[in-house]
Amino acid sequence: MNRLGLRARVTAAFAIGALLLAAAMALFSYDLTRRSLLEERERAAIRAAYFDAAIVRAGLDTDAPDVAEVLRSLDTGSTRRPLVQRDERWYARTAEVDATSVPVKLQRMVRSGDPAVQRIRTDGQPVLLVGVPLSPTVSYYEITSLREVEQTSQLVGLTLTAVAIMVAGSGAALGWYATRHSLRPLTAVADAAERIAAGDLSTRLDPATDPDLTRLSTSFNRMVAQLVRHIERDRRFAADVSHELRSPLQTLAAAASVLDRRREHHDERTAAAAGLVADEIARFQRLVDDLIELARTEHPVQRERVDVEALARDACRTHGLSERLVRPAPEGNGEWLVDRRRVAQILLNLVENAVRYAGGPVEVRLICEDDGTGVIEVDDDGPGVPEPDRELIFARFVRGRAAHARAGTDGTGLGLALVAGHAAAHGGRATVTDRSPGGARFRVELPGCLP
Repeated sequence: MNRLGLRARVTAAFAIGALLLAAAMALFSYDLTRRSLLEERERAAIRAAYFDAAIVRAGLDTDAPDVAEVLRSLDTGSTRRPLVQRDERWYARTAEVDATSVPVKLQRMVRSGDPAVQRIRTDGQPVLLVGVPLSPTVSYYEITSLREVEQTSQLVGLTLTAVAIMVAGSGAALGWYATRHSLRPLTAVADAAERIAAGDLSTRLDPATDPDLTRLSTSFNRMVAQLVRHIERDRRFAADVSHELRSPLQTLAAAASVLDRRREHHDERTAAAAGLVADEIARFQRLVDDLIELARTEHPVQRERVDVEALARDACRTHGLSERLVRPAPEGNGEWLVDRRRVAQILLNLVENAVRYAGGPVEVRLICEDDGTGVIEVDDDGPGVPEPDRELIFARFVRGRAAHARAGTDGTGLGLALVAGHAAAHGGRATVTDRSPGGARFRVELPGCLP
């Protein structure tokens, strides 16, 4: 399970915090508004009920009152419904009287002489029931509809819910904006680290960008400076050692050459020893040359327009192979914006690797991809590279199983390491896969293919 990134977590925290705060405020506001509306409607209904009860009392204070007519004289509108209970008999404006909506407990309370107020539901609708005692035998009831109050409360609830969702969205947007600007210095550090990894060792952070991150910028710059010093020291050491070895190696090579040329004047054992010394000195010279070239891989890339197709043909000719092995890109003029020396070394080493360990390449392809990446592919029909070794063979002084199987080869173990180093210096990479129907395919990707 992948863990959410820092920006996603902060944004989610802002959104959840805003949602909780908005929800709490919405619930409080809804409860306060609903309570206020109900209390206001209740006070108005009680006042209206007492006013109508006074009219009913006056209308019934006659010798032969008509209760229904008295009720019809009330101005109750469409939201209030009057009822009168007189001598255990119910009266309403119409002939149909529904007294079941008046709770028995409330009836007893009103008959005992106490006014009563109760909120109930009738036919699924909320109503307010007000009971007013008029005499020991007469009680007045008024049923007021609360449907309008309920609808208003629902509308307020929906509005507050929408506001809470909008506030949560605003909180998420604010969190995203805040993290974007807060993480900008860290993004600058990541970009600087990538440029340094690509070989631009002059990259530094500006300590004045953010006062709160001055310590981070200063520490980062100090770390890079120390890294550069270590790299320069190691590079100088390798270069100095290699150059210092060249002079005695040249002397040894000259002496070994003399011995090798006079091999016929020596006995068999001495001649064999002279040949062995000459071969090992030649291998030593190649190793020193590779070490010097390896030290130069740390230098920045010098890009220029290069005819990579011509370099590929040169690499084939150098190893005595046919130029027809080169398959140029179907489209494009074959020119790439790359470092000529590095790309020439890549091609030479890949072709040499195929010659040494796979009997020679069967095809050298140049490809220009749509995103501007130039691809060099060298195919062979050798034993291939086992999957566990496909990353290891690009390390320094590592030789694959095919090299060990061919005990007669005299490689230094640095050829493919140089290929990977030159590719990385360009911002690309080197890989190896299987080839159909058999063999290996070495692939180098170099950004800089020109249309």
